[in-house]
Amino acid sequence: MGFLLNEEQTMLRDSAQDFLSEQSPVALQRRLRDEAAPLGYSQELWQQAVELGWPAAALPEAADGLAMGYAGLGAIFELMGRHLAALPLLSHSVLAAELLLQLQDEAQRAQWLPLLAGGDQRLALALDESRLHWPQPLRTRARRQGGGWLLDGEKWFVIDGVGARWLLVAAQPEGEDQAALFIVDAQAAGVTAQPLHLADSRNHARVQLQAVAAERLALADAGAAIERALDCARACLAAEAHGLLREVLERTVAYLKERVQFDVPIGSFQALQHRVARLYTEVELLDSCVRAALAAVDDNSAELPLLASLAKARAGDLCEKLLNEAVQLHGGIGVTDEFDLGLFLKRARVVQQLLGDGPYHRQRYAGLKGV
Repeated sequence: MGFLLNEEQTMLRDSAQDFLSEQSPVALQRRLRDEAAPLGYSQELWQQAVELGWPAAALPEAADGLAMGYAGLGAIFELMGRHLAALPLLSHSVLAAELLLQLQDEAQRAQWLPLLAGGDQRLALALDESRLHWPQPLRTRARRQGGGWLLDGEKWFVIDGVGARWLLVAAQPEGEDQAALFIVDAQAAGVTAQPLHLADSRNHARVQLQAVAAERLALADAGAAIERALDCARACLAAEAHGLLREVLERTVAYLKERVQFDVPIGSFQALQHRVARLYTEVELLDSCVRAALAAVDDNSAELPLLASLAKARAGDLCEKLLNEAVQLHGGIGVTDEFDLGLFLKRARVVQQLLGDGPYHRQRYAGLKGV
């Protein structure tokens, strides 16, 4: 697949643009924050997104999907970044979907795949066990009881974990060397999901598991399946970051054209023009990295881990650099809560850390290259 969208993907992007502009302006995210919305998103907005087919966008037709690929889904994430739209798309339709699509057992596929195209029974991946993204080694343990399994452990920063109906939990089975993946009823006895209050006011949870009954998912290689799901999600997060950063840059350029000092727009000052030009170049470079990572997903390329880490590392670094520059270029107004720039900055700071920050992915990239 090339970097250009086909006709169906273009239509999906255009409809998403219209929908988010009308139904999810930045003002909605401010309202959700001020009201301390329990789920961190609007349930009504999520249901509308489901009706538009967003959870099914990248799913194959065999799973009731639209088969738009990650190029199409990535376009939605980019627009979500531009509008600061808070939706559980990453957790349900990327992380969980990629894992369940790799199931080897037909009975499990028949049971769980039908949930993916809908949004009523959300799924979330419970993986990280510390304040940093470092999936291994796992401390969450799985022990046999009768014909089933019981899980004990704690998971941090479960994306959209509050209100999720099912949890996909990575754990270390007793007597085995490799990690495994289990599915847990989030409403079962022994499961506690506590909301974590991050800067972006989105849905993140700390999940505790105490002797929780679980079903082991049939995966040929759970570790490899988790890595692929993470890389798909990293590409989508980088796409969201790209949309957010481009929106912030455009708003900053508009402000430089409007703000007058010494009787001229400050955008006429050559020093500020140079700073913005460098930022523009870096946003364009990130665009290429994101498109390459999304194409690698659709092509099932062996280069996906490298390209996903490249895109996520560049996105994370630029989330810090560009937002810092934008605040400075806006002057005093840039640090006021009434100004929307602060909302973009807070989301950028969280995206920067989710599923690995810049240093994590540079180290991973070097390791994959054998450096």
